[in-house]
Amino acid sequence: MFEQVFEHGSVTGTPAVDDARPVRPNRVTALDQARTLLAQAKAQKATREVQKATREVPAPRTTETRVQQALDTATVDRALPTLPAIAELLSGAALRTGAVYSVRGSTALVMAMMAGPSAEGAWCGVVGVPSFGAEAARGLGVDLERLVLVPDPDRDWLSVVAALVDALTVVVVRPPGEVTPGEASRLAARLRTRGAMLITVGSEENRHWPGSEARLEVQGNTWFGLGAGEGYLTARQATITVTGRGAARPHRHHLWLPALDGEIRPATPLTSQLTNPFADTLSTPLNPFTDPPTSPVTPFGDPLVEEPEWQREAAG
Repeated sequence: MFEQVFEHGSVTGTPAVDDARPVRPNRVTALDQARTLLAQAKAQKATREVQKATREVPAPRTTETRVQQALDTATVDRALPTLPAIAELLSGAALRTGAVYSVRGSTALVMAMMAGPSAEGAWCGVVGVPSFGAEAARGLGVDLERLVLVPDPDRDWLSVVAALVDALTVVVVRPPGEVTPGEASRLAARLRTRGAMLITVGSEENRHWPGSEARLEVQGNTWFGLGAGEGYLTARQATITVTGRGAARPHRHHLWLPALDGEIRPATPLTSQLTNPFADTLSTPLNPFTDPPTSPVTPFGDPLVEEPEWQREAAG
């Protein structure tokens, strides 16, 4: 299925094709639709130029005009708007176009990296992550008006990513298998040429993308919010290791992902509380605005009650 999230956060798309059925010669793949979208955008740009020359009133904005805006505003090798908490993970540096960042262990961290550029008008795309929650992304700051989703690109995933890089500023992909250095090198050259940034989501089969600018991995989580048999999860503190290109060893950071107010910001390590993960849960609500709680919710086992949908999606 090729989905687009534009108008009021709604999702439209074409029905998924059952892989068990015979492949028809006229099957429209995700790659075909991505290419068609880009071709329509370029054709509409030519039409607008003619209209401008003849002083005609331009047509209303459509999906193609919005994609063309991304084509017109893309620049090569520049710093992207970055949330302060994400910049701290990168030793104070901003996210940059032309670079690849590998993330493992948290979809919410991916969304946080998308949030900075998205809030400033950048277009984002997500490829091969069918569990990506649009509501969770919006809660963390991603603008759904400029979000393109390709949940199941099938075997064309690399070509779909290359096509979206031509138009979008931030592209997220979960590779279905191992990526060769040659594939990574060719896509890196395209990223530099088009002025786009790639975020790869690692798995057990494919932990990190070759040649990444930085590798970010969530090593552990501490959840908060449950009382004595009641309540729901309201905040998470994540322990993240970051390894930069050429770095001898990773650096460890602690991040509210998110805090009680939904914000993402650096956190104070909870090493003293983690010595007894089976301690009693809180009897009073968490207040991560000030000091950490005296007894975090154990990260082991299932929560006592169901957590909100957006937090369940963002847990990654």
